[in-house]
Amino acid sequence: MRMSEGVEWALHTCLNLAWVEEGQAVPTSRLAEVYGLPVAYLNKQLQALVRAGVLRSTTGPRGGFRLGRDPRNITLLDIVVAIEGPEDAFRCQEILRSGPGGRADVDYRKTCVISRSMRQAELAWRTELAAQTLADVRAAVERREPSAPEATRVRLGVL
Repeated sequence: MRMSEGVEWALHTCLNLAWVEEGQAVPTSRLAEVYGLPVAYLNKQLQALVRAGVLRSTTGPRGGFRLGRDPRNITLLDIVVAIEGPEDAFRCQEILRSGPGGRADVDYRKTCVISRSMRQAELAWRTELAAQTLADVRAAVERREPSAPEATRVRLGVL
Protein backbone atom coordinates (compact mmCIF):
# COMPACT_ATOMS: atom_id res chain seq x y z
CA MET A 1 0.00 0.00 0.00
CA ARG A 2 1.26 3.43 -0.86
CA MET A 3 -0.18 6.66 0.47
CA SER A 4 0.13 9.97 -1.30
CA GLU A 5 2.66 12.53 -0.14
CA GLY A 6 -0.33 14.62 0.94
CA VAL A 7 -0.72 12.35 3.98
CA GLU A 8 2.76 13.20 5.25
CA TRP A 9 2.17 16.88 4.55
CA ALA A 10 -1.16 16.81 6.37
CA LEU A 11 0.24 14.97 9.40
CA HIS A 12 3.15 17.41 9.82
CA THR A 13 0.94 20.44 9.21
CA CYS A 14 -1.61 19.28 11.78
CA LEU A 15 1.19 18.69 14.28
CA ASN A 16 2.52 22.21 13.66
CA LEU A 17 -0.97 23.64 14.13
CA ALA A 18 -1.25 21.75 17.43
CA TRP A 19 1.46 24.09 18.77
CA VAL A 20 -0.32 27.27 17.70
CA GLU A 21 -2.39 29.13 20.28
CA GLU A 22 -6.07 28.19 20.22
CA GLY A 23 -8.09 30.30 17.82
CA GLN A 24 -5.04 31.61 15.94
CA ALA A 25 -5.03 30.84 12.20
CA VAL A 26 -1.96 30.32 10.03
CA PRO A 27 -2.00 31.10 6.28
CA THR A 28 -1.35 28.29 3.81
CA SER A 29 1.66 30.13 2.46
CA ARG A 30 3.31 30.15 5.89
CA LEU A 31 2.49 26.47 6.48
CA ALA A 32 3.88 25.53 3.07
CA GLU A 33 7.03 27.60 3.59
CA VAL A 34 8.08 25.56 6.64
CA TYR A 35 8.79 22.48 4.48
CA GLY A 36 9.15 24.10 1.06
CA LEU A 37 5.85 22.67 -0.19
CA PRO A 38 3.81 23.94 -3.13
CA VAL A 39 1.15 26.25 -1.71
CA ALA A 40 -1.64 25.24 -4.09
CA TYR A 41 -1.21 21.52 -3.48
CA LEU A 42 -0.91 21.92 0.29
CA ASN A 43 -4.04 24.06 0.24
CA LYS A 44 -5.88 21.19 -1.49
CA GLN A 45 -4.89 18.87 1.37
CA LEU A 46 -5.87 21.45 3.98
CA GLN A 47 -9.30 21.88 2.38
CA ALA A 48 -9.81 18.11 2.61
CA LEU A 49 -8.96 18.33 6.32
CA VAL A 50 -11.51 21.15 6.72
CA ARG A 51 -14.21 19.03 5.05
CA ALA A 52 -13.38 16.24 7.50
CA GLY A 53 -13.59 18.59 10.50
CA VAL A 54 -9.92 18.15 11.38
CA LEU A 55 -9.16 21.81 10.55
CA ARG A 56 -11.11 25.06 10.39
CA SER A 57 -10.40 27.80 7.91
CA THR A 58 -10.84 31.52 8.29
CA THR A 59 -10.87 34.04 5.46
CA GLY A 60 -9.60 37.58 5.49
CA PRO A 61 -6.32 39.32 6.28
CA ARG A 62 -5.81 37.32 9.49
CA GLY A 63 -7.17 34.15 7.92
CA GLY A 64 -5.70 30.74 7.52
CA PHE A 65 -6.04 27.35 9.15
CA ARG A 66 -6.25 26.09 12.70
CA LEU A 67 -7.22 22.81 14.31
CA GLY A 68 -10.92 22.07 14.15
CA ARG A 69 -10.98 20.27 17.48
CA ASP A 70 -8.78 19.37 20.41
CA PRO A 71 -5.70 17.33 19.38
CA ARG A 72 -6.84 14.61 21.79
CA ASN A 73 -9.87 14.17 19.54
CA ILE A 74 -7.99 13.96 16.24
CA THR A 75 -6.61 10.54 15.38
CA LEU A 76 -3.98 9.75 12.81
CA LEU A 77 -6.68 7.74 11.05
CA ASP A 78 -8.86 10.86 10.84
CA ILE A 79 -6.08 12.64 8.97
CA VAL A 80 -5.25 9.71 6.68
CA VAL A 81 -8.91 9.15 5.76
CA ALA A 82 -9.40 12.87 5.12
CA ILE A 83 -6.60 12.81 2.56
CA GLU A 84 -6.84 9.31 1.08
CA GLY A 85 -10.55 8.65 1.46
CA PRO A 86 -12.36 5.93 3.39
CA GLU A 87 -11.99 3.14 0.81
CA ASP A 88 -10.19 -0.05 1.73
CA ALA A 89 -6.64 -0.36 0.44
CA PHE A 90 -7.31 -3.92 -0.76
CA ARG A 91 -10.32 -4.48 -2.96
CA CYS A 92 -11.11 -8.12 -3.63
CA GLN A 93 -12.11 -8.51 -7.27
CA GLU A 94 -13.25 -12.10 -6.64
CA ILE A 95 -10.95 -13.57 -9.29
CA LEU A 96 -11.59 -17.01 -7.79
CA ARG A 97 -14.99 -16.90 -9.48
CA SER A 98 -13.21 -17.07 -12.86
CA GLY A 99 -10.67 -19.68 -11.77
CA PRO A 100 -10.86 -23.47 -11.68
CA GLY A 101 -13.92 -24.54 -9.71
CA GLY A 102 -15.17 -20.95 -9.38
CA ARG A 103 -18.86 -20.52 -8.69
CA ALA A 104 -21.15 -17.58 -9.42
CA ASP A 105 -23.17 -18.10 -6.23
CA VAL A 106 -20.23 -17.63 -3.80
CA ASP A 107 -19.21 -14.27 -2.31
CA TYR A 108 -15.45 -14.72 -2.46
CA ARG A 109 -14.87 -11.43 -0.63
CA LYS A 110 -16.07 -13.29 2.49
CA THR A 111 -14.84 -16.82 1.83
CA CYS A 112 -11.45 -16.27 0.19
CA VAL A 113 -8.60 -16.72 2.65
CA ILE A 114 -6.53 -14.07 0.89
CA SER A 115 -9.36 -11.56 0.99
CA ARG A 116 -10.02 -12.23 4.67
CA SER A 117 -6.30 -12.00 5.50
CA MET A 118 -5.97 -8.68 3.72
CA ARG A 119 -9.07 -7.28 5.48
CA GLN A 120 -7.68 -8.45 8.83
CA ALA A 121 -4.33 -6.74 8.16
CA GLU A 122 -6.03 -3.52 7.10
CA LEU A 123 -8.22 -3.58 10.20
CA ALA A 124 -5.10 -3.89 12.37
CA TRP A 125 -3.48 -0.96 10.54
CA ARG A 126 -6.60 1.22 10.88
CA THR A 127 -7.01 0.24 14.54
CA GLU A 128 -3.43 1.31 15.28
CA LEU A 129 -3.89 4.67 13.52
CA ALA A 130 -7.20 5.21 15.31
CA ALA A 131 -5.51 4.55 18.66
CA GLN A 132 -2.96 7.35 18.17
CA THR A 133 -4.08 10.93 18.53
CA LEU A 134 -2.43 14.11 17.41
CA ALA A 135 -1.94 14.88 21.11
CA ASP A 136 -0.02 11.58 21.50
CA VAL A 137 2.28 12.48 18.60
CA ARG A 138 2.72 16.01 19.93
CA ALA A 139 3.71 14.67 23.36
CA ALA A 140 6.17 12.18 21.86
CA VAL A 141 7.84 14.91 19.79
CA GLU A 142 8.01 17.22 22.82
CA ARG A 143 9.67 14.49 24.91
CA ARG A 144 12.24 13.96 22.16
CA GLU A 145 12.68 17.63 21.25
CA PRO A 146 11.41 19.97 24.00
CA SER A 147 12.12 23.07 21.92
CA ALA A 148 9.87 21.94 19.03
CA PRO A 149 6.73 23.86 20.04
CA GLU A 150 8.50 27.22 20.40
CA ALA A 151 10.67 26.68 17.31
CA THR A 152 7.55 25.85 15.30
CA ARG A 153 5.72 28.98 16.50
CA VAL A 154 8.76 31.06 15.49
CA ARG A 155 8.89 29.47 12.01
CA LEU A 156 5.15 30.07 11.60
CA GLY A 157 5.43 33.63 12.86
CA VAL A 158 2.71 33.16 15.48
CA LEU A 159 4.40 34.21 18.69
